[in-house]
Amino acid sequence: MAQDIRDLFEADKEHQKDEMLSEGHEARFLEKLNASLPQDPPKSEFNWMSIAASLVILFALSFGGYTFFKSDKMVEPQQQVVETEVAPVAKTKTLGDLSPDLKKVEDYYLASIHTELSKVELTPANKELIDGYIQRLEELTNEYKKLSVELTESGPSALTVNALIDNLKLRLNLLYRLRDQLKEFSTDAFAEEAIEQSI
Repeated sequence: MAQDIRDLFEADKEHQKDEMLSEGHEARFLEKLNASLPQDPPKSEFNWMSIAASLVILFALSFGGYTFFKSDKMVEPQQQVVETEVAPVAKTKTLGDLSPDLKKVEDYYLASIHTELSKVELTPANKELIDGYIQRLEELTNEYKKLSVELTESGPSALTVNALIDNLKLRLNLLYRLRDQLKEFSTDAFAEEAIEQSI
C-alpha cells in the first residue's frame, strides 16, 4: 500500500515529458503579448510636450508677476496724491459686543424677526396693511441704529442695553401682530368670498 515517493516523482516526470510545449510556442506567445500591449510614446514627443508646457507656465507666471508689481508702483503723473487726515471710523457696538449672553439674546430676536418677515406673503389685497407695518419696522430699526451709536460713544449703560433689548422685543411683537392681522384678514376675505358665492 505504501509507495515510495521517488517512484511517484519518476512517474510524474515521464508524464511531463509527454506534455511538453510545441517548439516556438514561447516566441509566438511573446509576439502576441507585445502586439496587444500599448506602445510607449516616443521619447522625443514626451520631452517636447513637457518643455512646451514648462515654457507656457513660465511665461504666465512672469506676466502675472510683472502686472502685479507694475500696478503697485506705477502712479499716473496726472494724479496728485493729497494726504488728508481721516478720522478712524469706530465700529458701532452691538449687544453682542458686550457679553456672550447679550449676543445670544440679540441673535435670538434678530433670527425671530427675520423668520417672521420671511413668512409674510405680500398680495395686492394686503399690501397697504403690510406697508404700514414695514414703515414702522424701519423706524424701529433706525432707532436701534441710533441706540447702537450711543452705546459705542457713551459706553454700555443699563439704560442703553435695556432700550436695545426693548427695541428688539417691540419689533418682534409688531411682526406677531402683523401675522395675526393677516390671518384675520385672510379669514375675513375667505368668509366674504363664501358669502358672495352663496348669493
